[in-house]
Amino acid sequence: MKLPNWVRHYGFSLLLLCSFAVGALIGLGMGEKAAALKPLGDIFLNLLFTAVVPLVFFSIASAVGTAGATGRLGKIVLVMLGLFVTTGIIASLVMIAGVMLFNPTEGMTITIPYAAESAQHPPLLDAVARAFTVPDFADLLSRKSMLALIIFAAMVGMAAGSLEEKGKAFRQFLLSASAVMEKVIGIILWYAPVGLGAYFAYLVGVFGPELMGTYARAMALYYPVAIGYFFVGFSFYAYLAGGIPAIKMFWSNIVPTALTAFATGSSVASIPLNLEAAKENRVPADIREVIIPIGSTIHMDGSCLSAILKIVVLFGVFQMPFTGLDTIAKAVMIALLSGTVMSGIPGGGFIGELMIVTLYGFPAEALPIATMIGTLVDPPATMVNAVGDNVVSMLSARILGGKNWMEQGER
Repeated sequence: MKLPNWVRHYGFSLLLLCSFAVGALIGLGMGEKAAALKPLGDIFLNLLFTAVVPLVFFSIASAVGTAGATGRLGKIVLVMLGLFVTTGIIASLVMIAGVMLFNPTEGMTITIPYAAESAQHPPLLDAVARAFTVPDFADLLSRKSMLALIIFAAMVGMAAGSLEEKGKAFRQFLLSASAVMEKVIGIILWYAPVGLGAYFAYLVGVFGPELMGTYARAMALYYPVAIGYFFVGFSFYAYLAGGIPAIKMFWSNIVPTALTAFATGSSVASIPLNLEAAKENRVPADIREVIIPIGSTIHMDGSCLSAILKIVVLFGVFQMPFTGLDTIAKAVMIALLSGTVMSGIPGGGFIGELMIVTLYGFPAEALPIATMIGTLVDPPATMVNAVGDNVVSMLSARILGGKNWMEQGER
């Protein structure tokens, strides 16, 4: 049976929202007795935490191993990646400014015990060594060593990609293993409505309805910031690409793409319209045909915005101060990882939330809280994600084609 587009794209999110709502009602009705439901949620979270290490390793190693590029294609890829990272950092900093002006956790009195590992402050070089490396291979096989695992996976991918014919079989193995782990995550997610609903019942029953007020404040912050970034930020990027004419051209062609992404909740679903818009924006074919499809899976400014919001809310829940340059720098880095590196995986938004919880070492209670935020902000986040690919293609055309790129491009 063919399902309507809105059901296929938003069905799972709506099911999660329903499970959260049912869980909240159960929690309110049972009070602290809802703690008895926590094991149902623990099953789901334990399965996810077990699968995340091989998933991250194989997805990153396979992506790096098969990403070889030469000639103009290589230049396009390098420029594209540089712009993806730059705009992701800007989006993260925009949301950091937003939470500084309007703290969504202000007045929060929830107390969930949590002893942060970051409370210890080893010397800087020691901290770097511990974060990015481990003393033994077995230590990589733990979600507590995610940064080291990511670096090792990238090194394995680079080695496999550099061996050409000798590395071909291994690259195929990495691709196959990545696909298998994605399927494993898909199977685990079938249990998500039950597991997350039970865990949310526990959180509401034990820690009270104040969580709902936190979500309302988070949404009151995210939607205006995302919409502001959409109009102001993308207009600025278009201006950098070609001045006032580029801004007019961009906004005259991008609306169908934006509406499709907002309505479907899928950057991939907007690829055809996004490619057509890029063509109308006079972006050369080789640039738009590389950046738009790749960007739909690894360029997520909207997800970077939401990642910072999730981190700040979790800091508030666990009563950790979100202050200091080191804290902000780490949050930006994790936002890039969760919103970009993991976004190419089906259910990538959910995996991004798992990455946030894992990299910070938050307890299991943090995942349902972050997931609820991700579900609520999905439409505008997806719109920002998709449209960001288009404006990056214009910036890439400017960098690679010079200031007269619009005159040279075909319509």
